[in-house]
Amino acid sequence: MRSWNLLLAVTASTLFFVGCASKEEPAKQIVAGAEATLAPVREDAAIYAPDQLKVAEDNLARAKENITWEKYQAVLDDAPALNQSVTVLKDAVVSKQTQLAAATHEWEDLNQQVPKIVAALEGQVANLPKAKREATKAELETIKSMWAEATAAFSAGDPTKAADKGRIVQTKGAELMTQLGMSPV
Repeated sequence: MRSWNLLLAVTASTLFFVGCASKEEPAKQIVAGAEATLAPVREDAAIYAPDQLKVAEDNLARAKENITWEKYQAVLDDAPALNQSVTVLKDAVVSKQTQLAAATHEWEDLNQQVPKIVAALEGQVANLPKAKREATKAELETIKSMWAEATAAFSAGDPTKAADKGRIVQTKGAELMTQLGMSPV
């Protein structure tokens, strides 16, 4: 009877270790995969998606801790949340970079068009009758001030804000040109 109990205990222990060993490698692969996916986006994520980066880093830290404590099943159970947080992070970074690239492109277009509009308006203001010249000059100064703000925003590294302000300046300039009977530039 004693040998039977000993055999049962050894068999149970062996099955337990084999079961753990069969989960160990997949759990470690999950952690390694998450680390490999995070590494190339970590720097940009810190800038563009810090909240999503924290979630992914927290999930990864929890998985690493579970590996340390040999809680491989916990890593396997939490794998979908870890993978999703990494995917959400990558998507957020790509989205923000795409948005900034589009805003930069728009700013470059505006930076070509708006100074021409301002120059045309300045030339027209000088030819206006005195009464209309003062009111138009005030509007033109507002446009120039807003353009200076847009330029400052771009110089400060915020192309989205610069493009937003630049679009407003372009619209106001076009409206003023229409009021003065000017052809679009």
